[in-house]
Amino acid sequence: MDHAAPSVARPWDRFLTGLINDPRDLPFLYLMAQCSLVAAMGVGLFFVDAYFWWFAIAYWIVWAMTVLDRFILMLHCTSHRILFKKRFKPLNRVIPWILSPFFGETPETYFTHHMGMHHPENNLHSDLSTTLPYQRDRLSHWLHYFGKFFLFTAFDLSRYHFNKGNSKLAVRTIVGEAAFWALVVLLAVIDWRATLVVFVLPLVLVRFLMMAGNWAQHAFIDGADPANPYRNSITCINTRYNRRCFNDGYHIHHHVNARCHWSEYPGEFEANKETYGRQDAVVFDGLDFFEVWILLMLRRHRTLARRFVQLPHAPARSEDEIIAFLKSRLVPVPAA
Repeated sequence: MDHAAPSVARPWDRFLTGLINDPRDLPFLYLMAQCSLVAAMGVGLFFVDAYFWWFAIAYWIVWAMTVLDRFILMLHCTSHRILFKKRFKPLNRVIPWILSPFFGETPETYFTHHMGMHHPENNLHSDLSTTLPYQRDRLSHWLHYFGKFFLFTAFDLSRYHFNKGNSKLAVRTIVGEAAFWALVVLLAVIDWRATLVVFVLPLVLVRFLMMAGNWAQHAFIDGADPANPYRNSITCINTRYNRRCFNDGYHIHHHVNARCHWSEYPGEFEANKETYGRQDAVVFDGLDFFEVWILLMLRRHRTLARRFVQLPHAPARSEDEIIAFLKSRLVPVPAA
């Protein structure tokens, strides 16, 4: 069973749901509190001298093992659906501006990239994070993909929005990136070690993870129909990742209907399996995106085939035929 919507039973739950647009998003408020505690631990590193690196390791363990993955997907969900009601509008700044820098995200860049560029472009060639030109089971291609994103994303994204006439999104990108790096320079003067641990290394790690995830989400593409979400995205079901991270594995329907609430994805998939089958969609059972990425980099096509879901109305295939089918979806797709 993947992540289900919470029940609202306790008196304080009813109070908290009065702050937000959708009561099903109540877990985000508790997660914000947990992330704030972890961020406070990060601030505390600036006041540690003796045994600094031992405290830094402890911080990283707590940061990575308790809230990092959930924070990123909370940021994702609240970018698609505004969390706080209009009269509490300033609170919508807390996640992208106050908490995000502690979790490897520069303010505004995630929104302007994901909402302002990625979804409108739908992984086609004008998408700055498109996977189409690459052989998607080849490590050297992924390294080129990641390097291009890591080094040039802020410049490319702001230029993209200016060229599209989205000057507000371009300015938001520039302001968010500039604010983050100005903070890093200022804090590095105070304590370079804490700045490295709390802000710089998380940025590198999270951008690595985000691009590995995006690569897997858009690895299996039908070159004859690359704009079709059922044929340019994958879905991963029955995973711990879905239970922790608000059903993020249901990526096909996320591109079909980006406004769908995270709690509705499992039901939508069960109700529409035949549609997925007729579209010959790629669905994996028991694998998350990062496991798919690792298996692609190791070229473990047979392992992927054994987790491939045979959907109703999809062509019946043997294991070897599934491998051939998956490989056919991994080849570069040239621009029209």
